[in-house]
Amino acid sequence: MVAGASRHTLAKSSYGKTELIINYPGKLPPMRHPMEFLKTAIAPIGHIDLITVKLPFIQPFAISSFSWACKEALVLKVESGGVTGWGECVADPDPFYAPETTASCAYIIKNFLLPLLEPGMTLGELSQQFHKVRGNEMAKATVENAVIDLLAKQNGMKLHQFLGWPEKKIMSGISLGLQETPDKLLQAIEEALAKKYHRIKMKIKKGQDVDWVAAVRQRFPDIALMVDANGDYTLDETARLQELDAYNLMMIEQPLSYSDIYQHSLLQKELKTPLCLDESIHTLADAHTAIELGACRIINIKQGRVGGLIESLRMAVYAASQGIPVWSGGMDETGIGRAVNIHLQTVAGFSIPGDTSETSRYFHEDIVDPPVVLDEEGFIAIPPGPGIGVEIIEERLQRYTISTERLL
Repeated sequence: MVAGASRHTLAKSSYGKTELIINYPGKLPPMRHPMEFLKTAIAPIGHIDLITVKLPFIQPFAISSFSWACKEALVLKVESGGVTGWGECVADPDPFYAPETTASCAYIIKNFLLPLLEPGMTLGELSQQFHKVRGNEMAKATVENAVIDLLAKQNGMKLHQFLGWPEKKIMSGISLGLQETPDKLLQAIEEALAKKYHRIKMKIKKGQDVDWVAAVRQRFPDIALMVDANGDYTLDETARLQELDAYNLMMIEQPLSYSDIYQHSLLQKELKTPLCLDESIHTLADAHTAIELGACRIINIKQGRVGGLIESLRMAVYAASQGIPVWSGGMDETGIGRAVNIHLQTVAGFSIPGDTSETSRYFHEDIVDPPVVLDEEGFIAIPPGPGIGVEIIEERLQRYTISTERLL
């Protein structure tokens, strides 16, 4: 085994519960957390379809590295005994946010992940098998989440119940892409506050940072505000990032390279504002490294980026044991992925409002019902149905589908 890698095994406690045991070669002691759902056996699968949909955004979404005018999503449909599970791949069709793309994920799913899925195996065993495939976490999440949705529905349970967590109302948060002018940014924040969003995130980049944050703080001195750089800075810009300490930010998200952990640990020592790691956290081992190095004080867990719900739960439980809060990031998903994110936020440790916004902010029409809406206090209700809780509207799915392939 490569030094620093994790070992995941299932064992029985004296109470007869399946536990996740996580051992590391370093300081981290074995951590046990009951996860009963890992014992669930997977029934024979009838059909599997890989569907690509393309939904236009209401307005383009821009970050420091790229801008997107539409959401092109890879969706996995898994059927067994008249029940259908759905998984959404969060990869983009291009590699400007992450190395994985919809094309690379489709290839990995078809040729390496689905062949590991065998009838009768448990979810825990499937997770162990997926560890044979290095990286490709977005592809893994697509399959794993579809299977978990299927099993939750077959057991007549909502997803959060299947995972073992009680229902609660979910805090809302909005992520505002780079705007053309400060006035447009202020207007977007005004509209978000009118909707009662609990947290505002604004994108920044070199040349569009401190002055813009200052303008926001001057207009809105008391709002919960954070910034996200998507890796646009280097340690050479430490002095510039230190200027953000004056504006009482919740966090600065991923200011340095998308693949870095160590340099963030150096930067955090120079800042009062907490750093949050996002793109550079793919596994529990990454989270462990980041926390041990002091590279961040907060972690953004994007379930679609870290391999799915199982690894997300492992990371959330470990972070909570270390006093590190986590939150659920978004990838501008359709209602399928958005529903998964909502259920995930019932897990203990998700104490900061995530990137979960109303559907109407992104799409005129989604492929699922009901859409995500905020109540009068800005909270989001858990979707009402079994599994992920939303219904895929077949007519809309067909209308926005650009390709489909039957894999089984």
